[in-house]
Amino acid sequence: MKFEQPVSVKWLAEYIGAELRGDLDQMALGINEIHKVENGDISFVDFEKYYSKCLNSAATVIIINKDVECPAGKTLLVMDQPFDGYIKIVKRFRPFEPANKMVSDSATIGEGTILQPNVFVGNHVTIGKDCIIHPNVTIYDHSIIGDRVVIHSGAVIGADAFYFKRSRDKEVQYSKLLSCGRTILEDDVEIGACSTVDRGVSGDTIIGRGTKLDNHIQIGHDTVVGKNCIIASQTGVAGVSFIEDEVILWGQVGVNKDLTIGKGAVILGQSGVTSSVEGGKTYFGTPARESRSILKEIALSKKLPEMWEKLNGENTSK
Repeated sequence: MKFEQPVSVKWLAEYIGAELRGDLDQMALGINEIHKVENGDISFVDFEKYYSKCLNSAATVIIINKDVECPAGKTLLVMDQPFDGYIKIVKRFRPFEPANKMVSDSATIGEGTILQPNVFVGNHVTIGKDCIIHPNVTIYDHSIIGDRVVIHSGAVIGADAFYFKRSRDKEVQYSKLLSCGRTILEDDVEIGACSTVDRGVSGDTIIGRGTKLDNHIQIGHDTVVGKNCIIASQTGVAGVSFIEDEVILWGQVGVNKDLTIGKGAVILGQSGVTSSVEGGKTYFGTPARESRSILKEIALSKKLPEMWEKLNGENTSK
């Protein structure tokens, strides 16, 4: 999330109750969790094993729970609970706005766009020209929808990221990392019935131009789906994945987080993609591998009973 105007680190330190280290005249341009952080952003880290990754990231301002040496050109905000500081900043700059009508007065609806009955359009939503939004679609705040987009009944665009911090005191507890990102559907996208596209935690979830989603699909937070992709029913894509252009995911495919599916790849139905795969190839199975090798293995496995009987027969004759 980018701020409407730069914010001084001195103000931030006072606001969240942190001590300043490093460049005291720095200006923060936005706030992002580590997966989407950019130059000028605030990020946070509260586990030592992630210190190096965060301190060496593009983040300009880092909320941290240990007084460490500040890298050149950065500012540290040192406090006991960086998570709480991060959440306080999100609440300040992206507060929850209750809705008081089905289509917010702050929403922008393009010429020729049709909203069917019971469509909900939240605050600060932008919808382009010549779209069709079918009944009972919910479009959360700050979503951006391009031209000629079709969204079928029951779909939810821009719900919160499924992102929680696990902690343990007397029992396991989960604290929600508040979502302040957006969902962007580019031109000519189609979203099937009862599908969900979650917004970014602090960045953008993007469905690229011309991509078509079937019914009952889940796209996780901060994932980027490229142009002209096809995703079939009951597929689930975890957060912070990158699906390049012209990819096909057939039915009931599962895609793990933090990976890339290369341009033009085809993932056959009920496969599980557990690590990045190259483009231009067809994959099958869990973990997904090139389909030719898997299909050969399946063909050979069918011959195992015959081979076993033959081997036993030879051993008996001896």
